[in-house]
Amino acid sequence: MSEPRRATDRPSNWNVPNALTVVRIILVPVYVVLLFAAPDDLGWRIAATAVFVVAMLTDLADGHIARSRNLITDFGKLWDPIADKALTGAAFVSLSILEAFPGQVGLPWFFTIIILVREWGITWVRAAIAKYGIMAANKGGKAKTLTQSLALILFSLGLQFLPGWIQVVAWILAWAALILTVVTGLDYLRHAWKIRADARAGRVG
Repeated sequence: MSEPRRATDRPSNWNVPNALTVVRIILVPVYVVLLFAAPDDLGWRIAATAVFVVAMLTDLADGHIARSRNLITDFGKLWDPIADKALTGAAFVSLSILEAFPGQVGLPWFFTIIILVREWGITWVRAAIAKYGIMAANKGGKAKTLTQSLALILFSLGLQFLPGWIQVVAWILAWAALILTVVTGLDYLRHAWKIRADARAGRVG
């Protein structure tokens, strides 16, 4: 029977959650290559989408394993969000580039620009206010991530290959993701301002 981990013990960076994070980073260029290899071929689009889905599943898996087995490391704290942003960022940018290809249905650039500015901006805000307090994810942020992921999956498959009603669903998800991205971004800014103000007021008091 193994001894319980002492509170002072720090988990090694060589663990399953961090390995999954590295796999997710490696899958980013694989997804992009498959997406552009033959965008007019459904088989290639399915392959690219499958890679994207696998990468998203590694995100769910590494977080669950890290928390349940107390394997949270500094490496994971740094690279897990970078891997997430790299994956979704590559997908948004790639799908906006595809919009210019003949016969392709991609995402307009204003979708991609607004979403990426929000994502990286909030990441910077989190880091900037870390000395005042931790800004936890909220339910709106989780709904934003879900709608973004579902929209990216459908657009990666290629709307031109999908039935009309699924195309409608894809656009609804894309607009919902954009709206949630903006709304939750503003809420995070409000929360960050409150954390900073409360911390400064406490120091003064």
